[in-house]
Amino acid sequence: MPAPAPTTPQQNNVRGILWMLLCGLSMSAMHASIRHVSAGLHPFEIAFFRIIFGLIPLLPWFLKMGWAPLKTKRLGLMVTRGVLNIFCMLAFFMSLSITPLAEVTALVFTAPIFATALAIFFFGEKVGLLRWSAIAFGFLGAMVVIRPGFEAVSLGSALALFAAVVWGVCLVIIKSLGKTESSLTITTYMSLVMAPLSLLPALWVWQWPTGEQFLWLVWIGIVGGIGQMAMAEALRVGETQVIMPMEFARLIWVSAIAYLAFSEIPGVYTWLGGAMIFAATAFITWRERKLKKPQTPKAELT
Repeated sequence: MPAPAPTTPQQNNVRGILWMLLCGLSMSAMHASIRHVSAGLHPFEIAFFRIIFGLIPLLPWFLKMGWAPLKTKRLGLMVTRGVLNIFCMLAFFMSLSITPLAEVTALVFTAPIFATALAIFFFGEKVGLLRWSAIAFGFLGAMVVIRPGFEAVSLGSALALFAAVVWGVCLVIIKSLGKTESSLTITTYMSLVMAPLSLLPALWVWQWPTGEQFLWLVWIGIVGGIGQMAMAEALRVGETQVIMPMEFARLIWVSAIAYLAFSEIPGVYTWLGGAMIFAATAFITWRERKLKKPQTPKAELT
């Protein structure tokens, strides 16, 4: 039998783009569903069920691989990531329940920018003028969205930014874990650590969901789990600088769903600030990828 023809980088990038588009659509559906269910259930309880039912998409992997995904030599860092992530998720879900969907999505785009700034301290990475300028441009985009001084900063916007900062820390940890652990192992431990932690605040506001609400909670967990795995697969098969621009499609998906489901129309500042944040994120991603490639010695504004 002849060996199968190897896939080309272009073919891998097409697959990566498709996975990233699926991720954006899945996450947008999850965000809108959280907004819908939060009218009758507290976001803390929704977060608990999101984590529990988010394990469903992982089951086929365990049926295929057994308990292998649970093997890790970095349990401490896995637990640390899960603890931080629960604060991030609770703030994010609360923000989704009280803030326009497109605004929350735009602000959460700042997470990779925070991660880049934090990587300087965690990994001792050198960041030059170009990337510092991109970081500043991204922060300016966040200010355009929330417009402090022109409008009162809402609790939802503050929670979204807090979630973005904490998620930036988590991204740095995931970057470190990714050097030795699979995306499946990282995702599994995230759910296993966060499930009992999320139960505590959920019990504080607990009420039994109705049959319809329960179906929505199952849906939230499944599409959220699919989105996470799609993101991991997109980053695995495609080049980062090619597939990351597709992340901006999430703002388009969210805006369309928010308009159709909740009659929310994103303002011009949300689109302008979101575009600025995403442009900064895309540039930082491209620049980091470029600097990893071998280059002839020369002075660079990194």
